[in-house]
Amino acid sequence: MNRTLDLATLRGNPPLDLLVLGGGVTGAGIALEAARVGARVALVEAHDFASGTSSRSSKLVHGGLRYLAQGEFGLLRESVHERTALLRDSHGLVSPLRFVLPVRHGDKRGRRSLGVGLAIYDALAGARSRQWLDAAALLQQLPMLAPQGLQGGWSYLDAQTDDARLVLRLLIEARGLGALTLNYVAAAELLRDGTGVHGATLRDALSGTCFDVRARCVINATGVWADGLRGTLGRAPKLRPLRGSHLLLPAWRLPVAQAVAFFHPDDRRPVFALPWEGMTLVGTTDLDHHEDLAREPGITYAELDYLLKALQAEFPTLGLAEGDVVSSYAGVRPVVASGHAVAPSEEGREHLILEEDGLISVTGGKLTTFRSTALQALQRAGQRVAVLKHASAAAPVLAQPAAAVPEALRGLPHAWPARWIARFGADAADVRACALDGELAPIANTATCWAELRWACRAEAVVHLDDLLLRRTRLGLLLRDGAAEILPRLAGIVQHELRWSDGQWSDEVARYGELIERCHGIPAAPSP
Repeated sequence: MNRTLDLATLRGNPPLDLLVLGGGVTGAGIALEAARVGARVALVEAHDFASGTSSRSSKLVHGGLRYLAQGEFGLLRESVHERTALLRDSHGLVSPLRFVLPVRHGDKRGRRSLGVGLAIYDALAGARSRQWLDAAALLQQLPMLAPQGLQGGWSYLDAQTDDARLVLRLLIEARGLGALTLNYVAAAELLRDGTGVHGATLRDALSGTCFDVRARCVINATGVWADGLRGTLGRAPKLRPLRGSHLLLPAWRLPVAQAVAFFHPDDRRPVFALPWEGMTLVGTTDLDHHEDLAREPGITYAELDYLLKALQAEFPTLGLAEGDVVSSYAGVRPVVASGHAVAPSEEGREHLILEEDGLISVTGGKLTTFRSTALQALQRAGQRVAVLKHASAAAPVLAQPAAAVPEALRGLPHAWPARWIARFGADAADVRACALDGELAPIANTATCWAELRWACRAEAVVHLDDLLLRRTRLGLLLRDGAAEILPRLAGIVQHELRWSDGQWSDEVARYGELIERCHGIPAAPSP
């Protein structure tokens, strides 16, 4: 990604077919599908790619059993279909994940009702994955489960991903087809004439300069910020921002080889613990988010206490406490408000597509259904740009790699070639080629190596240190204190590739440290 060249091209080009505002998974999916049909498309993101909800999700690519209970059968069917497609077309980036649902005496949903739901789940997927385990079999797999009242549990198949890398891979594919993609470029103002919105005044955050870009169609894919852009057209808000917070613990402290979903002892909301990137990920809360959306969210002490209480009740022998938490993160979901006085968890998760004064806004929805949402948005946009009507699900979600491992990747540790092909696509061989001596070694106990950091700095539009450690890689979440232990060695890579002075490096480390402490650490208990 050559940011300088892309800026020059964007400023000098004739009008675009499509301008996409927002660099999360929905915007990236829209840009890719538009580029596939030959449209002239540019995507701009006000901050970093995937820096909003699309790097802060629960990492699940799933149908969503809860949608059965809410009667959202259409969303469930769509989700299961898209999960199947992502597993087929994104091998190594979207991976199967087996879930276990313990069932206890007195649960609102027992063996029979959950079994019926899972039968529907399997029927929609076209394959049976569900299996009932009696209490003895379940405790053999998960001996740290609380045995009180345990009848057994249902096991079934879903999937997971690294959400930020999924967004980057979509953008890599889109750029390969001619799309322009720029981070830290915001829509300062929409351009309008008698026919409605026909472009935007863009502001480059790095230089502070503004310039106009005209487009036959503009799509607002800014997620939880979509109402802000719609508000400039005088439109009333449609969203209910909801915060979901998560914890990451060392796998040895909470050893789960598969995802475990269970009910919180206080309010019976579902909570999960699942293996992710060599750690155990725990989530999630579901609360109204009343804070300024311009400020990055972080977990509250009450949420930390809530999640720990769930873990302590379900896994009582482990003695889990605050000190076991390596990091935390919170994301704000763009949930379409029903207008009814319902609890956050009872709001639907359907997406919303609106056309207002020529601006197409697409928001809501979920990670799993990003492609089907993108295709529906492009069908709407096809009324303005005919070529966009040809966007369809006929092509694989992501380009399929050759069956054989490329010669350039041979000799790497066993899991790395497939991992790199999944994450970097056609750039995978270049990641190895950029490695200097000692850089084809894993960092600490993670699956990330030093060459990936060098490549990200060189080719993946890294502007700030958090871009590198929280999204291009996830080291800031996987290692304590935001991966502070690797900063001395990392300085040489970053300063060489990004041409940062010692002063710039120091400023970035200070900025990053404040962000980690405020948004990804362990919040302090409130004063008595």
